Amino acid sequence: MNLSDLNKIALAMVTPGKGILAADESSGTIKKRFDAIKVDSTEDNRRDYREMLFRSQEAMSKYISGVILYDETIWQNAKDGTPLVKLIEQAGAIPGIKVDEGTQALPNCPGELVTVGLDKLAERLKKYYERGARFAKWRAVIDIGPRIPTQTAIRANAHALARYAALCQAAQIVPIVEPEVLMDGDHDIDRCYEVTQRVLNRTFQELRVQRVALEGMILKPNMAISGKKCPKQAPVQEVAEKTIRLLKSCVPAAVPGIAFLSGGQSDEEATAHLDAMNKIGNLPWRLTFSYGRALQAAPQKAWSGKPDNVPAGQRAFSHRARMNGLASTGNWDAGLEKQAA
Repeated sequence: MNLSDLNKIALAMVTPGKGILAADESSGTIKKRFDAIKVDSTEDNRRDYREMLFRSQEAMSKYISGVILYDETIWQNAKDGTPLVKLIEQAGAIPGIKVDEGTQALPNCPGELVTVGLDKLAERLKKYYERGARFAKWRAVIDIGPRIPTQTAIRANAHALARYAALCQAAQIVPIVEPEVLMDGDHDIDRCYEVTQRVLNRTFQELRVQRVALEGMILKPNMAISGKKCPKQAPVQEVAEKTIRLLKSCVPAAVPGIAFLSGGQSDEEATAHLDAMNKIGNLPWRLTFSYGRALQAAPQKAWSGKPDNVPAGQRAFSHRARMNGLASTGNWDAGLEKQAA
């Protein structure tokens, strides 16, 4: 493992003013998104949609540091025969790949899941590296509910994340470590804080046990935030302050950067929260975004599967990418959204 090269890539992924586009939706997830805009989820349509994003010159070159791809996408070529991976590289962004194989029920833990995909991961990573991937992503899913998460689920998922990270670094690939505490329940921000703290502490314990070099990884956590069904939604400033406090208590300064997931927040909420955190400032790591839906909902709607709408889709993507780029340096304000509208 060449740690200085891994560290260079990790730092490039969290370049100030830029963040990561999560375009790694599984076939099932992208079908749901396409159903919402009345587009058939065919291989060609998925390719055309992602090609539209990767050819958005302004967004990709100015505000996107890397793109997480799905297995289907990393092997696809654009309409003119150029590999999609090359389009990303030509824009000056780094190609990455989602390597987990989804979740399964965790034995003896009703309602809890564990992420799978470690078998044969070493061989898969080699092939992805040859194809151009320089970072990878593995997502663990932790749900909050009555009597969950159990310590069993937290430990099983943290262990898998650490094993994955060690395999990535051995393959000269930067691991994005994503322990996501879901915001689906009716819990308040303090419950989210407490669970996320347990999850992050356990994850870093396991990373140390697996001898993962923290300088050569990126953390992709959830924010400390109220559950979607919670009657009292914590305001932006509280989310920012509690998330920073949480991260400072759990995340070693050796980690080059933290790229948040949006996790079901609205586009503007995800941007406002990131901006408020960067306005607090004085942090040991760089804070940016690794958003999927919060970057893509607007361009998907504008595009709606019609070739004539590609320029409108690209404008919508550039706008969201720019807003989040500004938030990653604490320079966003809500007025900029109105101007665009």
